[in-house]
Amino acid sequence: MSHAACPALLLAGIASGQGKTTVTAALARYHTRAGRRVRVFKIGPDFLDPMILAAASGHAVENLDLWMVGLEHSRALLSQAAREADLILIEGAMGLYDGEPSAADLALAFGVPVAAVIDAAAMAQTFGAVALGLKTYREIPFAGVIANRVASAGHGEMIRNSLPADIPLIALIGRAATPLPERHLGLVQAGELADLQQRLDALADLIEASGLTALPPPVDFAPQEEAPLPKLLAGKTVAIARDAAFSFIYPANLRTLRQLGADLVFFSPLAGEPVPAADALWLPGGYPELHAQRLSANPQWRTSLHGFYDSGKPMLAECGGMMALFDTLVTVDGQRHAMAGLMPGTVSMGTRLAALGLQELAWPRHEGTLRGHAFHYSRCETEVQPALRATRAKGGDGEPVYRAGALTASYFHAYFASNPNAAAAIFGA
Repeated sequence: MSHAACPALLLAGIASGQGKTTVTAALARYHTRAGRRVRVFKIGPDFLDPMILAAASGHAVENLDLWMVGLEHSRALLSQAAREADLILIEGAMGLYDGEPSAADLALAFGVPVAAVIDAAAMAQTFGAVALGLKTYREIPFAGVIANRVASAGHGEMIRNSLPADIPLIALIGRAATPLPERHLGLVQAGELADLQQRLDALADLIEASGLTALPPPVDFAPQEEAPLPKLLAGKTVAIARDAAFSFIYPANLRTLRQLGADLVFFSPLAGEPVPAADALWLPGGYPELHAQRLSANPQWRTSLHGFYDSGKPMLAECGGMMALFDTLVTVDGQRHAMAGLMPGTVSMGTRLAALGLQELAWPRHEGTLRGHAFHYSRCETEVQPALRATRAKGGDGEPVYRAGALTASYFHAYFASNPNAAAAIFGA
């Protein structure tokens, strides 16, 4: 396998909320609309931004992370994309230097130039000071800055004049007429926005108006060979809940299960569909709290879950998937809704984060450690005692993991590709 060169750009910011996803989606849509093959990546654990970015680029969006995904697997994903694409875009997480590892660490690891997206709406000359700090805090491949939400031509001129001579102003982007809406976990899911395609086209028009239309310089991505996975799940079918309430699924997780030999079938609890015939079941995270009334009113999915549990076949319930298994789900307005009743107790939504961050889980047998993350606003009260506990990336206790029969349930979201053998063990290998 040879090196592959492809134009690439990493879009970072000073913090969350600067418009990184908006600008990345706008660029992806502009270049896709121009007939180019665009591959977009998201740094760190994230399900919602990739949904928007996938809609903008017309291609599944993978996660990159030097800890959860790992250096070698991240390199393999980028190398594959470079062989297939005309442009690679990477959206950072939080601020450029936030986290260990950070977006800056990933830019250094792969030599990808960084464009800093800065929300200029409430500043003028201070823009230059912020840009200077981002460029000089560490030595990174720094391409320049993108001023977002610029109010007028005069505002743009003040921003331009504030910048030191050695910091390129890549573009001035005006305010989006219809910004991407958000809720408590981040952006609203792509599938819930009926006018998403029109929003994306409007964002692409902003890019065209800004002049940010040229491709960035090519980056040489080193090859990374990955050994084929053993077919530990050959002959097994894994049923996966997938709808607006259960949608937090890494593309890499589906790919890993298929590479392990599993056949995948999908069903919608929201539509009242029962668990299909399968050898194992996965209830991924999502937004059961937004659909609690509909889930509570439909007994068919709950009855089929009980039947599957009674069969003794492996079940994995992650975060929102676990929330749907409790006796009761209490929404943020205090309304109580009956859930599946496979786990005794109550899960209650809060208005503040209950957990956020990278974690890993040592599987109890010889399979090793799965890496992943936790991100939730709810808390559960149950008499069930944890069988295992995840560990935070920086040390210390992470999320409890509950085991009952063949059921494994936790707020912990696993990234299956971090340890395919452990993922296969969860599903009955």
